[in-house]
Amino acid sequence: MDPVRVGTLVELDVGAPASGGGFVARAPDGRVVFVRHALPGERVVARLTAVTTRYLRADAVDVITASSDRVPAPCRLAGPGRCGGCDWQHVDLDVQRRLKAQLAADHLAHLAGIRCRVVVEPVTGDVGGLAWRTRVRFAVDGTGRLGFHQHRSRAVQVVGRCPVAVPEVSATGVTLSRWPGAVSVEVHAGDVSPNREDTESSATVVARRRGRGALARPEVEPGAVVDRRLACPPGSVFHEVAGRRYRVSAGVFWQAHAGAPAALVDAVLQGLAPASGERAVDLYAGVGLFSGALATAVGPTGSVVAVEGGAAACADARWNLRDLPQASVVRAAIDAEWVSRSMGPADLVVLDPPRQGVGAAVAGALGPAHPRAVAYVSCDPASFARDLRALLDGGMVLTSLRAFDTFPMTEHVEQVAILTTPGAAAR
Repeated sequence: MDPVRVGTLVELDVGAPASGGGFVARAPDGRVVFVRHALPGERVVARLTAVTTRYLRADAVDVITASSDRVPAPCRLAGPGRCGGCDWQHVDLDVQRRLKAQLAADHLAHLAGIRCRVVVEPVTGDVGGLAWRTRVRFAVDGTGRLGFHQHRSRAVQVVGRCPVAVPEVSATGVTLSRWPGAVSVEVHAGDVSPNREDTESSATVVARRRGRGALARPEVEPGAVVDRRLACPPGSVFHEVAGRRYRVSAGVFWQAHAGAPAALVDAVLQGLAPASGERAVDLYAGVGLFSGALATAVGPTGSVVAVEGGAAACADARWNLRDLPQASVVRAAIDAEWVSRSMGPADLVVLDPPRQGVGAAVAGALGPAHPRAVAYVSCDPASFARDLRALLDGGMVLTSLRAFDTFPMTEHVEQVAILTTPGAAAR
């Protein structure tokens, strides 16, 4: 085969899904090609976008033989060389879930030695896979217009209305304005009031300055936060989950899918089956989503310790748990030393770490606490599988695994594993 370079067109037969939103094919010289905008079983013409000695990347620019699972993309900006935000808009929604299940099962088999069938469950709160994202981070181009980065590029595809975002995001009008001097603008939609009776929707807009330069802040309907300073209210939004009201300040993590928090809380509670009087530890607790549900379940004779490293998230967690005296918030960097020295015994543990996972050291440090049950929540199949292997090697047993489609139109999936310690009983 002649030497290939970026821009070369090749015909490919497409196979299984791969991490990163593409699918696996083989180049004529035998190298693996990760092909975006394709589907298993298709024959496509693909343009190479990256070339290494071990593998190639490509975008399908013409479909010779189409899969019956291919559908028209609902967004005109989805496709090669355009918005890099949604990888699978061209895939039937039910098929998306089957492909995600296949990806998750492959990671479990290859990285954890776990062979099981994975079913990806739909989550309420979207409309046919659209209008689900309550928080959106926009990139800013050189002229101050908002959009999203193209795949593996710093180039910005300017957008108007994003179809995967909830309507409240577009209602802010941020994409109709220019943001010169900003490097990113994040919109987090929710309720403007902490009171349950007041359900007026609003949003927080967080603009981050480019270097030390000036930032011109356009007039927007909701609150705006510039470099962590509240420029106009509100500085927080509120979400209701399982009968509790949660405050989420500007820039603090919250699940993006409108229905994800309720689905994940339900899965964790079902899996752990907390009993009155038990002691629970919620690691990587964020604003206290799982802590609030657990504290209600264990009651006044039990206890919940919410452990979080971020100052703003801890402040939100204290506000969110203020009516539950059995719940406390600890600000700490979570590592193996902290778990070994400070966590203490626990009946129940919740792990909801960032994408990189908890790591083998933290997983190993949990063993001496002899928790009756552990719930592990993860959005990354690779780190999830590696950490499960470490927990299993520490003597725990995997008793259930569920997966949720909290990122429609992409290859991402949220998983919840429940592990138990043989012989451990409630304290």
